[in-house]
Order: sequence, then structure tokens, then C-alpha cells
Amino acid sequence: MAELDAQGHEWRDGLRFPWPQPPANGQVQEVAPGVLWLRMPLPFGLDHINLYLLRHGDGWVAVDTGLNSEQTREVWEEVFVEAMAGLPLRGVICTHFHSDHGGVLGWLAERFRCPVYMTAGEFQWLHLGAPADPKPSWAFLDFYQKAGFASGQAETFLPMLQVEHFRPILPTSFHRLSEGSVLDIGGRRWQVVIGRGHSPEHACLYAEQDGLLISGDQVLPRITSTVNVQVTEPDADPLRDWLESIERLRELPDSLLVLPAHERPFFNLHHRLDQLRAHHQVHLEQLLAVCEEPRSALELMAALFPRAKSRFDVLMAVGETLAHANYLIAEGALVREEEAAVHRYRRTPAGASGGNPLGQLRADW
Repeated sequence: MAELDAQGHEWRDGLRFPWPQPPANGQVQEVAPGVLWLRMPLPFGLDHINLYLLRHGDGWVAVDTGLNSEQTREVWEEVFVEAMAGLPLRGVICTHFHSDHGGVLGWLAERFRCPVYMTAGEFQWLHLGAPADPKPSWAFLDFYQKAGFASGQAETFLPMLQVEHFRPILPTSFHRLSEGSVLDIGGRRWQVVIGRGHSPEHACLYAEQDGLLISGDQVLPRITSTVNVQVTEPDADPLRDWLESIERLRELPDSLLVLPAHERPFFNLHHRLDQLRAHHQVHLEQLLAVCEEPRSALELMAALFPRAKSRFDVLMAVGETLAHANYLIAEGALVREEEAAVHRYRRTPAGASGGNPLGQLRADW
């Protein structure tokens, strides 16, 4: 339930939201002097992304870009005239490589002949993209078949990843952001804070003197960011990176106004970090509970994500299930075995060498 405080701010689930409603698509809301919150539409269940415009001298710096679609470009044309008052972009910062964040990055950079700022890891992944060949590789099919899908099912996943929405307009160069890099934009100092797990080297922007954190997808107020294992690295442990990033972000002040990539800006950062950590803890407990007998990733996905219905939802849910399974394997709490070309997961027998009880996982956090 939501409650309003004396300032008219909404309180929901322990978080404080200063603005009861987001701006309409293509419209802006000033959230701090020279910082505009811009809504851009998405054609998905999650129907929007938040971008941010930072005033810089006689122009602007954009943080993230929206999806590669005609609709996105049309909205940007309106923004150039109305929100930006005809002033140019002086730079574009891309928090991470995902298509809704970097979809028209190259288009904006070319149009305004302005530099792109992002981390090296995200720039590389942006250019990796989905396989161009319409026929899935053996590694692609092997990944999903080992997860428990029939070969015919696995083949249907590739076309979903090859639509135009997931093919960004690529920039040809970038200026590297690293942990601790500082960007002076409009007289405000933004320090780069790197998060991992949702993407390889996600750049958050922290303005200490103004109490602002542009968090991208690294901290969202209601939904949880996807943390998944992909075909490119089937034994990756992104959940460990994610949980470690949560602890690093806890070093920032709790008083910050968090400017996320989805939903609304909010206060109470540390409370939200606690919620995110607890969310994954529940998933780890659920996964262990159903692994008394050997289970495929597909079977585990059904337990963790019973509402996943569409093929795209299933694709994302399997990747997240594998992220939790790989974490528990690294902890020694699960073992993975192959049976009839399918990976099956079961709890490590009690007393087996290397098996950590779930209580130990809690202590480690």
C-alpha cells in the first residue's frame, strides 16, 4: 500500500518517491537543477525506459538512448526541439550495452558529431550482438538442449534475438569510463561507479555534492534486473558479481536520490539493496528445495518462474535460473551431472566435501 507524507511524497514498500507520476513519453521532469528525466517508450510489457538529459554549457549530455526503432527516433526528434530547445548534444553516456540503453547510440553520435562515453566491456558487448546467421550454431543449440529443451524449441529462440529492436545503431568509437572516472558536466562532478552481474561493466553516475545517483539498471525500485547466463559463457557466475556489486553500492550514502532506468526516481537506496539481496536469497532457497532429486534447468525454471509464458519470458527465465544454479555450484551446494545430453542439478549430499549449507551463504553476504 502507498502512503503520502507531509511533503506529498509517496511511500511504497519502504521507498520514498518524490514524483507521483512520470512524465509522458517524450516529455521531461526536472529532478535537479540541469538534470531532466526523460521517458522513452518501449514496445514490451515493460513499456518505457528513463533517459536523463544533463545541461552542459550551450548543449546537453544524454544518458542512454532508447531502443533502435522508428518510434524512438521520432520521439527524439520532438525532444531535440522541445526539451532541448534546439541546443545540441555534446556527448552521450551509455550505462550498458543492452538494446534499450544503446539502441540509437550511433545515430545520436553521428547526428551531433559528439563523443560516446561508456566502459570498455560494454562497448565490446554492444558490438558483439546477436548471431547474424539465421541458422543457430551448434553451441547455441547445445546450450538450450543441455538446459532441457528439445532441438525444435531451441531453434525458435534465435529469431527472437535477431529482430531490429535488438540490433543497435553502433558507434565507431568511444571514450572509456572506468571505476572512479570523473565527468565534469555543467559544473557538476559525476563519478563513475561500476556494477556487474546484469551486464559486464555497467556504469552508474554518482554526484556526491548533489546527492544524485543515475543507477541505470543496476538499481531499480520495484522490478529486479535480469541476472542471467547466456550462450556465450555457459559457466559464468553473474549472480556472484551482482551480489558483490550490491555490497559495493551500499558504501554510497542512503540519502541519495536514485535515478533509475525504469519506473520512478526514489530515496532509501540501502533499503532497496536489502530487498534485492533478499529476492535472490529466496530464489536460491527455492532452487535448493526442489533439487533433492536431479532436475534440468527447464524444470528448475518452472519452479522459480511459474508465470513465464511467452517464448521471450522463458528465454530470460532460463538464463536467470542458470545464474542461480551456477552460483550454488560454485558454493558447493549443488552438483551438475549430464544424463542423456541434458544437465541435471541436485543438492550436494550432506557431509560431502565442499558442500556449504545455505546458512553459510547468508553469512557470506
